[in-house]
Amino acid sequence: MLPLDEHFQIRLATDPDDLKAAQRLRYEVFVEELGGDGDLIDHDARLERDEYDPFYDHLVLIDTRRDPKQFNHVVGVYRLMRSDQVVQIGAYYTEAEYDLTVLKTSGRKLLELGRSCVHPDFRGGTAMYHLWNGLAAYVFEHGIEVLFGVASFHGTDIDALKLPLSYLHHHHLAPEALRVRAQAEHFQTMNIVAPDQINRKEAMLQTPALIKAYLRLGGFVGEGAFVDHDFNTTDVCLIMDTERMNAKSRAMFTAGTKR
Repeated sequence: MLPLDEHFQIRLATDPDDLKAAQRLRYEVFVEELGGDGDLIDHDARLERDEYDPFYDHLVLIDTRRDPKQFNHVVGVYRLMRSDQVVQIGAYYTEAEYDLTVLKTSGRKLLELGRSCVHPDFRGGTAMYHLWNGLAAYVFEHGIEVLFGVASFHGTDIDALKLPLSYLHHHHLAPEALRVRAQAEHFQTMNIVAPDQINRKEAMLQTPALIKAYLRLGGFVGEGAFVDHDFNTTDVCLIMDTERMNAKSRAMFTAGTKR
């Protein structure tokens, strides 16, 4: 557990109440707010869950003023899977959308990030900063070299998303050694608008804050997008290589991890 502001704690989920609260938060964000759905979602209990949850670590941001028995004490969450853990389940969640062969055969220590969200009442404050510090401590502790995971644009109308998708393709495409590719049967090209026809400011305004944060840290995107009709999102795969971060980005990402 890391020391934080007076009312916050960040740690891995340690009991069923923590996991249920994380799934409740995910339901509020991904289902109620963004209109997602899925086979294992429990609408009666208001839990967004899937078959991967039991195998993953869940980094949770706790508001100690809230009652764990009400399952509302988790106000931020990241779902994490290391390459040394994935043998338990056989595949990463991301592999349903992207071919990860270049990463899995690299011999490097990998960490998949997913299901990241923050309660609406805590956005724009320090919650995401605390989550990132907790994530950085986890990366530092386990010697992670490459982080990856899908991040989403809301909606499935590719024409409406053509500017930001094209901007990511032309300016932030991963180098070949890290360039995962959307699965062939679901491949949606991001090369839609020519580079000289893209208004960068408009493209960035249409890009979610989390994706922009990864880009500021030196992140890349894989080739192609995945249109997830169940979750009402268009997904891109983000990849961060800790060796390729510049000094400023590495210092920002690892702030507070020295113990």
